[in-house]
Amino acid sequence: MKLAILTTHPIQYHAAWFRALAKRSGVDLEILYCHEATSKEQADAGFGVEFDWDTSLFNGYSHRFLNNVARDPRVSGFQGLDTPEITELIARERYDAVMVNGWHYKSAWQTMWACWQTRTPVMVQSDSHLQTERSLAKRAVKWPLYRWFIPRIDGCLAAGQWSSDYFLHYGASPDRVFIVPHVVDTAYFRQQAEELKGQRALLRTQWGLDATTTVFLFAGKFTEIKRPFDFVRAVGEAARTGSPVAGLMAGDGPARAGCEAFVRRNSIPISFTGFLNQSEIAKAYVAADALVLPSETETWGLVANEAMACGAPCFVTDSVGCGPDLIAEGETGYIFRKGDIAALTSLMISSAKDEALLNVMSEKVKLKAEEYSVAKGVEAIMRAAETVTHRRLAY
Repeated sequence: MKLAILTTHPIQYHAAWFRALAKRSGVDLEILYCHEATSKEQADAGFGVEFDWDTSLFNGYSHRFLNNVARDPRVSGFQGLDTPEITELIARERYDAVMVNGWHYKSAWQTMWACWQTRTPVMVQSDSHLQTERSLAKRAVKWPLYRWFIPRIDGCLAAGQWSSDYFLHYGASPDRVFIVPHVVDTAYFRQQAEELKGQRALLRTQWGLDATTTVFLFAGKFTEIKRPFDFVRAVGEAARTGSPVAGLMAGDGPARAGCEAFVRRNSIPISFTGFLNQSEIAKAYVAADALVLPSETETWGLVANEAMACGAPCFVTDSVGCGPDLIAEGETGYIFRKGDIAALTSLMISSAKDEALLNVMSEKVKLKAEEYSVAKGVEAIMRAAETVTHRRLAY
């Protein structure tokens, strides 16, 4: 099968999946990138610091960068990715199927249109869901457009339950909806966690954390939508009750300075690691007892996949897309209402009192993480690709 995947730019979560897919027997894979983000663009995207990923995002698979002719080339914004050469490329290469990662950028629409013109089966991956708040005006504008193009997609690749419901809501035929889960390199994170397990006490000491406390981790961009202050306030409230809890905040971004100032002013037991690159982030997962994802909205939340692979249960809001798929209450984590700091505080206090339960949950999340391994992702995309190509041949 000659398969092309169009995506906006190199993303750290995709690399292992692309490598495994390229190794699969009978697959001729090519990744089409629309843009290569600079270290400054990474900072502007909310990471807060300029950086390049410290693990290779390109080894092990064939790829090319399309010519982005946008006036202001960037990953954000519909007009920032404009690659008209995709039309000629799809006509010439005669791919058996093309997968498009999302549709929020011009290149995605150029690709879908080219596939429709050449009768090339096109699959579109999305983790969008109906729980994201949208104005009435925006919903009214989206409805006719989405009801027109989503039923025309050969394969609607949903990340999970909520995104599957999203495709169906906009008219996708159920037999065209496939679950292709968001995956991370669970083998890599599991190995990292095993190697670091003996250094847990040392890691805590390095970050000023007491070995006897229950440590909750915030890992991500310090932006308003991630609600880092909810995490800070919950740890502070829990600590004020005398509960042996502490917080660890990994990452950077515009809200970090405010969080640090609030922590100092109120003497809250929280330590800050700064930005941790791919080769370092497992240290934070190992040092913590549980991950907290307090986001205002999150289409999925791949940080939860990583944390689970390292054995950390996850506490997520009811607006986090991975919740229905990854979280079994009291087994792999908990779901709390977004913005409900009291509920999060209560979960922290009760968890700190039951170390045995956290240990049991730690083993269960490792098993759950394996359901979202790179191998599972490869099998899922191949089932979808084989189905849509056979279906098109039958017409």
